Amino acid sequence: MIPRDLLLAIDVGTGSVRAALLTASGETLGFAAQEHEQIVPQFGWSEQRPADWWGGAVAVIRRVLHGVPDAAARIAAIGACGQMHGTVLIDADGDPTLDAVPLWNDKRNRAEVDRFLAKQDWRALLPLAGNPPSVAWWGFKLQWLKTHRPAAYARAAVVLAPKDWINFKLTGQLAIDAPEASCTYLYDAERGGWSGRLAALLGIDIALLPPIREPQEVLAGVSPSAAAETGLPEGIPVVVGISDYPAALLGSGVSAPGLASDVTGTSTLLTLCTEAPVLDDVITNVRGAGPNWSAFTILDAGGDAMRWARRAFHEKAYDYERIVALAEGAPAGSGMLLFLPYLNGERLGRNTNARAQFIGLTSSHGAGHLHRAVMEGVAFAAARNLRIMTAGGNTVERMVAAGGGAKTRLWLEIKASIYGCPIVTTAAEESGVLGCAMLAGTGIGLYADLADATDRLVRVTGEVQPVPAWADIYARLAPIFDHAYDNSHAYWTMLEAAEAAAPASP
Repeated sequence: MIPRDLLLAIDVGTGSVRAALLTASGETLGFAAQEHEQIVPQFGWSEQRPADWWGGAVAVIRRVLHGVPDAAARIAAIGACGQMHGTVLIDADGDPTLDAVPLWNDKRNRAEVDRFLAKQDWRALLPLAGNPPSVAWWGFKLQWLKTHRPAAYARAAVVLAPKDWINFKLTGQLAIDAPEASCTYLYDAERGGWSGRLAALLGIDIALLPPIREPQEVLAGVSPSAAAETGLPEGIPVVVGISDYPAALLGSGVSAPGLASDVTGTSTLLTLCTEAPVLDDVITNVRGAGPNWSAFTILDAGGDAMRWARRAFHEKAYDYERIVALAEGAPAGSGMLLFLPYLNGERLGRNTNARAQFIGLTSSHGAGHLHRAVMEGVAFAAARNLRIMTAGGNTVERMVAAGGGAKTRLWLEIKASIYGCPIVTTAAEESGVLGCAMLAGTGIGLYADLADATDRLVRVTGEVQPVPAWADIYARLAPIFDHAYDNSHAYWTMLEAAEAAAPASP
């Protein structure tokens, strides 16, 4: 008899649908991806077709099944994750009411958010909503659809996220995971469940919202129609699954209070696992795979700041290894040189018009000082947000690093010394896929619970400790960085006004 010893993970990303077959120990035996188109009808809009997600899912499932002997018969359970905030309206027959739906990065509803900010005391709503208003949230996307696509809205029986659409196609059952629901501005962060008060404030029919379930719960088995399309055996358990971001946190081991995550790619995504939402203008909160929350900030500086410095200082003639070597030759604190890394402003808070600047520049500074100051500036800015997250008594015991920034040891040493905690790296290159497998395995009892799945599947590959001498220097510089940030708003506003008054370029 063929053992059921594999877990199938499906990830509905913005760029592609991916599928992986993993063993119970987390080893990936098969992987496949299929790209799909992102549609941009006009500036600020971003759409995709649910039909493309399902078509991609069918294709990648068949490819991974074909690549592993007896794969279909060996699958014990299925778990999916996906891009957050996609707004898929479904009619009573189970068909999307729109061919293409708004994605997480669609900003066409800016006017709806601005009206809400102007009319409502949104800060007083923070304990209820758990988040500041944002164009990303379902509540405001649904407002726009109700006004501008009234026929599609009126025909809808339920709204689903991208991953939930795939689950519906696999099983015929409707549900949303609590983490995805928590980032809709329709969720009661204090009590759990949908909020009638928020739905009423936004004018959204609460009957549109699907049942909320926990990510590791079994939703249903693969339906006969889905089995025929995908090649999967009928009846394989499919768990509710989770949004891609919480899935990645779970797969990297950041699932208990005191653990944090630094994902440095183009931007810096900093996350702290907490017992309750952190209520602040610049903090976003999402429920975790377990009962905890994840408070996070996105700093629009990270690898992007290093790319800017490479272009601005060297016209891209230096590679990154040479730039890091230059930075290594400079002392901690870069000779008392600070860099505010806000090259693209801020996403939330009052300083969305922030700009970058060097502070303390003298004729004694060279290229190495400048490059190290850029790396340190990103860390100071991230640490500033981290202090907001910990102001209410939350702690940071350990940080897990991922993304391109995790490959640069100097940057990890700088961050560990500024954050004041060790930074570790893990083995998983696809932590979201691993998180899906952990949920699927927990749902069928393969793992006792998510903590057991974490202990068994998340493998630490390295650890960087703070450098005491550096930490002392950074502790003296951090208040100066914060003071410069807090007191530069007037200059940024004046520059913005001067720029607006300048004659247009010929």
